[in-house]
Amino acid sequence: MPSLSLLQTFFREVITRERSKRVTEPNLVMDDPDKVAAYTRAGREDGVMAPVYLFHCAQICEVIKPGDTVVDLGCGPATQLAMVARLNPDATVIGIDLSDEMLHRARDYVGGQSLRNVEFQAGDISNLAMFPDASVDALYSTVALHHLPDFATLEKTFSEISRVLKPGGGLYVVDFGHLKSEKSIAYFAHQYARQQPELFTLDYLYSLRAAFSRDDFVALTKKYFGERMAVKSTFLMPYMVAVKSPPRADLNNTLLKGELKNLYNRLPGYHKKDLSDLTLFFRLGGLQSQYLSHL
Repeated sequence: MPSLSLLQTFFREVITRERSKRVTEPNLVMDDPDKVAAYTRAGREDGVMAPVYLFHCAQICEVIKPGDTVVDLGCGPATQLAMVARLNPDATVIGIDLSDEMLHRARDYVGGQSLRNVEFQAGDISNLAMFPDASVDALYSTVALHHLPDFATLEKTFSEISRVLKPGGGLYVVDFGHLKSEKSIAYFAHQYARQQPELFTLDYLYSLRAAFSRDDFVALTKKYFGERMAVKSTFLMPYMVAVKSPPRADLNNTLLKGELKNLYNRLPGYHKKDLSDLTLFFRLGGLQSQYLSHL
């Protein structure tokens, strides 16, 4: 059962007439070593974002097949990427990020796990010139698109995704959706303020303010993918918005299900509750995962 404060935020978003404006993040490239270090520590696999990483990992695994070349757009310090690479050892995962400092930490993190199926490239996610047309089997991006400065750059990114993805390729793109109320934005940003560095909370606040609207995602998905991809969001309140292709993986993969179950079992109780809430609100919004249904 979702908490009372979450339900209050949910109903506020449904009934409010407020329309908060999108505010571009102060820094579009995170290259300051101290800021990156604090962000990375709080955002690792066992940090406050653990249930979110697990949720997205299950969704991503559904669109990947063995032997795929997979691209992670805006991979950051590679927390999500490492999970995906571990669970898909027969795929090659390429992380793209604009920040040299992030890529440095990403390489260290992946190297510490001895993952051999990972590559990194510095690059702008709105200009994927390093990939020929129709050369990528699957592509994903988790909570990175709000870093883009404007709608025009978001559209360039969608155009590039459409260009490099093979026909029938897998796609999972997810990010925050822009909320109506500043009070709702503040609620989510400060939800775990006592459990994380102040910088992480402030970055979260900036991210939510910089989020694009669900309508933006719908318009661009329709323009570049037609009916091939579905846009789903958390029920009624688009706190998160996802664009996903039909599943391509073997959804009866018992080994993968077991590994996801092990990750779930290691979560503390309050993180299991968060995962349950996120799964519920996305399921009510139409986004499901067979890999999550057994947890």
